[in-house]
Amino acid sequence: MITRLSVIIPNHNGSAFVETCLKALFSARHQPFEVIVVDDCSADNSAEIINKFPCRLIRLENQGGASKARNTGAQNSLGNALFFIDVDCVVQDDTILRAIKAYEKNRDFVIGGSYTPIAFDDTFFSTFQSIFINYSELRNIEPDYIAGHAMVMGKDVFEKSGGFSEDFIPIIEDVEFSHRLKQSGQRLIMDNAILVRHIFNYDLRKSLRNAFRKSKYWLAYSMGNRDLMADSGTASVELKFNVFCSSLIWFFFLCLIISPHTFFLACVIIVFAFNLAVNRSLIRAFFREKGRAFGIKAMLYYTLVYPMAVATGGAAGMAYYLQSHRKAA
Repeated sequence: MITRLSVIIPNHNGSAFVETCLKALFSARHQPFEVIVVDDCSADNSAEIINKFPCRLIRLENQGGASKARNTGAQNSLGNALFFIDVDCVVQDDTILRAIKAYEKNRDFVIGGSYTPIAFDDTFFSTFQSIFINYSELRNIEPDYIAGHAMVMGKDVFEKSGGFSEDFIPIIEDVEFSHRLKQSGQRLIMDNAILVRHIFNYDLRKSLRNAFRKSKYWLAYSMGNRDLMADSGTASVELKFNVFCSSLIWFFFLCLIISPHTFFLACVIIVFAFNLAVNRSLIRAFFREKGRAFGIKAMLYYTLVYPMAVATGGAAGMAYYLQSHRKAA
């Protein structure tokens, strides 16, 4: 059977990204069978930009979120294979061809890709995030989840799944979708050749805000799912250990300031070294992708600053879950 790949892109106020996204798709060496952009009630000029390209634009009457947009695109697709990406993702010249080859090799699987290590906007905070996600998502060939920014599957598999849940916690709808697929017996695999460049446009504030929001909703979901300590993509055991160690380091450092004593200094050094040992593979990736100066900066940011946003988000997520649980009761 000839593979006809439908690329499905949810869009909500994505005018800053959509032209770059679509230009890359229609400039690729192997163009997809069709591109469907589902606009989720954008208030900007996204639709005007989208209409410049030979793609199908579907406009939702009521805002329904990324899940609704993806489901609508899949339901209206003509291809026998679906490739979900986000509006702030930029395919590489061979991404579509690799997605098709992956599908033809594993037609009954749901196949995941990831971000390129280097972000489209190659600033420190954007590329830090891109390396972190690339490493975390591609660690295991059979992952806990596949992200919606690079997901390939047969249309028949999608239809059997029931699609993305449209009444769910934001941000991690693809995690819930993946877990539901696995529970039904569906196999998930990763293909490190399917890569898209992500436009983050992160500075320090946006980087920490992302960590906070992701942690908030992920922890609330994990508490309900009773898998809080699971090794799950970016919510890896290494990251959770990193948050724990970072908290200890800051505690001992505060003790050192209050009461200068070699014991507290030794504690800081030992915990920091132990944390580096556990997270050594990710830290190597920072150095490998961007060199020594970037690697040192990324290592310090990951071990000392980033975990504080994750921990704060986790606390907010716990409160969110408990509040929601009380309302449901």
